[in-house]
Amino acid sequence: MRFFGGTLTLILLLLPVSSQLPSQDIMSLLAFKKGITHDPTGYISDSWNEESIDFNGCPSSWNGIVCNGDRVAGIVLDNLGISGTVDLSVFGNLTTLLKLSMANNNLSGTLPGNLGDFKSLKYLDISSNVFSGEIPKDIGKLQSIQNLSLAGNGFSGPLPDSIGDVDSVRSLDMSHNHLSGSLPSSLKGLRSLVSLNLSFNAFEKGIPTGLDLISSLESIDFSWNRFDGDVDWEFLMQTSVLNVDFSGNSLTSSNANEMKFLSQVSDSVKYLNLSHNQLTGSLIDGGELSTFGSLRVLDLSYNRLSGPLPGFDYVYDLEILRLGNNEFTGFLPNGLLKGDTLVLNELDLSANNLSGHIGLITSTTLRILNLSSNAITGELPLLTGSCTTLDFSKNQISGNLSVTAKWSNDLEFIDLSQNQLKGPIPEVTSQFLRLNYLNLSHNTLLNTLPEALVQYPKLTILDLSSNQFSGPILSDLLASSSLHELHLQNNLLTADIKFSPSSPNKPSLQVLNLANNHFNGVFPDDFAFLTGLQLLDISANNFSGNLPPTITKLISLNSLDISQNHFSGPLPTTLPSTLIFFNASYNDLSGIVPQNLRKFPDSSFHPGNSKLLFPGGSPGSGGSSSGSSTHKPIRSYIKAVIIVVCVAFVLLILIFIFVQYKRTSSRSHSERVIDKNAHRMATPDTSRGKGSEAGGALVVSAGDLITPRKESSSEIIGSEEKMSAGVGFSPSKNSRISWSPDSGETYPPENLARLDVRSPDRLAGDLHFLDETITLTPEELSRAPAEVLGRSSHGTSYRATLDNGLFLTVKWLREGVAKPKKDFTKEAKKFANIRHPNVVGLRGYYWGPTQHEKLILSDYISPGSLASFLYDRPGRRGPPLTWAQRLKIAVDVARGLNYLHFDRAMPHGNLKTTNILLDGLDLNARVSDYCLHRLMTPAGTTDQIHDSGVLGYCAPELAGAKKPTPSFKSDTYAFGVVLLELLTGKCAGDVVSGEEGGIDLTDWVRLRVAEGRGSDCFDAAMAADISNSTSVKGMKEMLGIALRCIRPVSERPGIKSVYEDLSSI
Repeated sequence: MRFFGGTLTLILLLLPVSSQLPSQDIMSLLAFKKGITHDPTGYISDSWNEESIDFNGCPSSWNGIVCNGDRVAGIVLDNLGISGTVDLSVFGNLTTLLKLSMANNNLSGTLPGNLGDFKSLKYLDISSNVFSGEIPKDIGKLQSIQNLSLAGNGFSGPLPDSIGDVDSVRSLDMSHNHLSGSLPSSLKGLRSLVSLNLSFNAFEKGIPTGLDLISSLESIDFSWNRFDGDVDWEFLMQTSVLNVDFSGNSLTSSNANEMKFLSQVSDSVKYLNLSHNQLTGSLIDGGELSTFGSLRVLDLSYNRLSGPLPGFDYVYDLEILRLGNNEFTGFLPNGLLKGDTLVLNELDLSANNLSGHIGLITSTTLRILNLSSNAITGELPLLTGSCTTLDFSKNQISGNLSVTAKWSNDLEFIDLSQNQLKGPIPEVTSQFLRLNYLNLSHNTLLNTLPEALVQYPKLTILDLSSNQFSGPILSDLLASSSLHELHLQNNLLTADIKFSPSSPNKPSLQVLNLANNHFNGVFPDDFAFLTGLQLLDISANNFSGNLPPTITKLISLNSLDISQNHFSGPLPTTLPSTLIFFNASYNDLSGIVPQNLRKFPDSSFHPGNSKLLFPGGSPGSGGSSSGSSTHKPIRSYIKAVIIVVCVAFVLLILIFIFVQYKRTSSRSHSERVIDKNAHRMATPDTSRGKGSEAGGALVVSAGDLITPRKESSSEIIGSEEKMSAGVGFSPSKNSRISWSPDSGETYPPENLARLDVRSPDRLAGDLHFLDETITLTPEELSRAPAEVLGRSSHGTSYRATLDNGLFLTVKWLREGVAKPKKDFTKEAKKFANIRHPNVVGLRGYYWGPTQHEKLILSDYISPGSLASFLYDRPGRRGPPLTWAQRLKIAVDVARGLNYLHFDRAMPHGNLKTTNILLDGLDLNARVSDYCLHRLMTPAGTTDQIHDSGVLGYCAPELAGAKKPTPSFKSDTYAFGVVLLELLTGKCAGDVVSGEEGGIDLTDWVRLRVAEGRGSDCFDAAMAADISNSTSVKGMKEMLGIALRCIRPVSERPGIKSVYEDLSSI
């Protein structure tokens, strides 16, 4: 019996061992694993399994797990590319967890509400994922946390006041999220804080005071938010911080002498960035500002600072000084270019109004010198010291280039374009062994091209365009193995072109522009050696003869312009399939247009080439080509008269139809049925007619005047199109419907659709992201419900709802408008760092396996476009905009354009009210669809510009151009039209008919102003504001600015001065 009892006891003791369950820590890890849906390397899926469990309680053999005895102490899952919606709350059971790091993945979810359970956690890094939601108040219960990084996610809402309770934290990074509201004053209670980064969010109001009380703080970054108010100079004078970045906000100066406090900045501050704000005043207050404390980096660029610059005689510690894009005047401070006692490494004084001349550059430390876009005169400096980058472009520098023979061999970048330089390029110049960029364009340089140009071994870009060079081209330039771009257009170069590679290395030319010279002879056979050439422009020369078969060896070519020459014979039948732009007009070519070139419009072949025919007629005409007509040409002025008469006749018919419609509708209130395929007429503005125009005004939509070739560019999305949204829609090559002001409407749930790709069933191409704030797979994007937002000449826009609830705007480019993949990718990457409160951020792009699968991903902005709020039409969002709202929108847009023009050197190219999106309850304006011309073919760009002309935004110089290209000044014109729309409430694309007959908006306003009735233009919906004299004064000031913007291009102001004038209203 005793034996039996002992045996039973032993069995009972062994039973728990044999049936031991995984520990609580293991169960928590397995619960987390369930949320992982994609593990490309198998780091978790192949390791975290029950077969490899260590029964001591901590699975030390699992990848990424750090044990302390039998408990989990650390989880490290960084940079694995894992995806899924995970539950972080399960880690609250890991009572000894010290480190949780899973940065740079594609994980989504929210911050758990049980953060108080993470009592031992010291290091939390979930940066660069797609977590979202608000920051919970329980974040203040992370009592042991020292390093907290939530950067690069989608967190929104305010930063809770409880953040001040995390008094153990040393590094706090919540940058690149969507956090908003004002910063809590409790931040000053973080007495252990060393680094604080809240950049790239939407925080607003003033920067909280008291941060100087954090004695341990070394770095603070509040850049690219929406802070306003004055700079906290008291903080800068008392703080012990090393690095301060307040750039990209709306900080102002309380008085003109405020910048004098720069001399009193704390000696501990080494880096100070106040760029891209609205600071005013001078750096000189009675006497010169003699010192900048112990600053090593000072960035005050992109503000509104003015007055002369100080001498900078005692800035012994300053290494980088950026004062570009302000309004400084007076002489160039040449002391900064000398001074053996200075350690200056970079100096940027560009885009100011500085004058004087450039003295000797003898500094041994200065490497980067940018003096472009000023009013500097005199000759080039004799010495350049140790500089590697010199940018003296867009000044008034005169003299010749002889001094360059003594310039430093350290130079890598030289830009002397758009000056008044004369004479030849010296035959004997410095060796320039490191030079990779040389731009001497838009001067008056002459004589032949010197052999010295081929002696720069690392030169990759050479621009000598728009000068007076003559003689033959240097054959060694064409055969160079290092040169990628050669621009020689608009010179007087002559002779025929012959060359052959003299080295075993192949020529590297990718861009060759020889247009507008005097070259002659036949098409150079030797161009066949340039197999990497992507752009070739030999237009406006004297080439003749047949095009040789060797032209087909240019296998990388995507742009070829041979127009305005004397070529004869047939076009080659095997030109590269990579061509996206082709122009052979104004030649003597004959025969049939080859099959692979029939994708180009008739303007690529005619005028000229009278014997060059299309089978069955020119593209889209259904008749014979222009070159095959047997009728005598009609003189241009007769054509103009015919066009004017036709337009007037159409207008009279439309007015008659409208009058008949009014008579009919006054007798009947039955519901009107709109035929999608008929021309549409906008509802007359009866609510404002009495107060705005004598006798009322007829409003005719731009869609009524568009030719059938344009397919109703301002057509409202009708019922049939809504049905297409319900079954999925992807734009075809012929989809050219412009985004109407009302097309931002939403559809009921039954009309939501997936992003349809018309075969295959899901996106199977490459999805690329331009930053780390979002990650997504093509499969996840393909199953995202999509809602049509609008259509334009270049594609269709959708609102895609991701699995985690986030919204993205997805623009599906029309087939044939996107550049080839290599060029498209190269240009798209330039958008990666575009971040500005008034510019919609581009997030990525998708390149599919078929021609029609090209997508652009950007932030989704609600509640809608400016057009949907401004025009008095059915479906307008909200009440009429007040004067204060309209002025704020104007300033916001100008600020965004100023950033694109000066910080990114990119024209917008497609500005209109539908591309101005209003964000949040405050209706902060943000420009969208910018710089798309950089991603599109020349034909796509031309279509976009023509459509903007139909809608009333196209500058006159573009409307008449053969190959229109967006410019900074054309942006200014379009912005002027937007200002007129804001003031009048009218749509630029509508034809206004009144006492003067049918005229467009710009002419209507000009006539009113000329008659002294400018105030009659103001929108009657602002009646409450019009009764206020101060508001009316502001409206008149904006009207004056708008009229300056639509002047001829030579008289048109830059966007910077427009922005400054609007900001001062």
